[in-house]
Amino acid sequence: MRKLKDYAAARQYNEIRNKDLTDNEFYSGLKKGMPIALGYIPVSFTFGLMAVTGGIPIWLTIFISLSNLTSAGQFAGTGLIIAGASYLEIGVTTLVINIRYMLMSLALSQKIKKPMSFFRRCLLAFGITDETFTLAAMEDGEISFRYMLGLITGPFLGWGLGTALGALSCSVLSENVQNSMGIALYAMFIALIVPASKKSKSALIVVIIAVAINCVLTWLPVFNHISSGWRIIIATIIASSFGALLFPKEDD
Repeated sequence: MRKLKDYAAARQYNEIRNKDLTDNEFYSGLKKGMPIALGYIPVSFTFGLMAVTGGIPIWLTIFISLSNLTSAGQFAGTGLIIAGASYLEIGVTTLVINIRYMLMSLALSQKIKKPMSFFRRCLLAFGITDETFTLAAMEDGEISFRYMLGLITGPFLGWGLGTALGALSCSVLSENVQNSMGIALYAMFIALIVPASKKSKSALIVVIIAVAINCVLTWLPVFNHISSGWRIIIATIIASSFGALLFPKEDD
């Protein structure tokens, strides 16, 4: 009888201990994701402002951010929607810009603890961004579902909150202030490419190639009939192809 009581007590202790460890994994991921969440708020604020100013309803703008977590791809796709681009143009543009997330998901699939259900894998893949991928990839050993869930929760909420604030602020800010906020979009893209170009010669050359191709497609009479969305697609594919050919990644 005593052995049964000891066994029950040990089992209860293990269950409590395992629950505590699981909760700690979630809060550890949540804590590491909070700086990313805070950084997303001003960027997504700009997105919300841009989308509503462009004529997209407030509720739809917020829904876009809650169903997408793609930053540059979201800006580009929404910009094409506002410009009245075709579905094909919007789809191809966002695919080209966001295809890196597929590669990130494949890379992280080798680090997650197994077994993990298909639904959980899809949920984690939805929350992968450049920043969450970097933090997850730097972790030693395998990554649990609870840790990844905590890591992506903060950025997801930060992106949605910033979008809502930006969208709702259109009813408060004057038209001049709203128009001036549009410069933040260009500042964001500059902030993305300048640091990388300063650190890497290959990144600088790829950026220069992309800019040169886009200028040719924009100003040469032969090509200036091409829409902005297709110019982005063409410049991205050609520049990245040149980068892969000129600067192939050496195997370790």
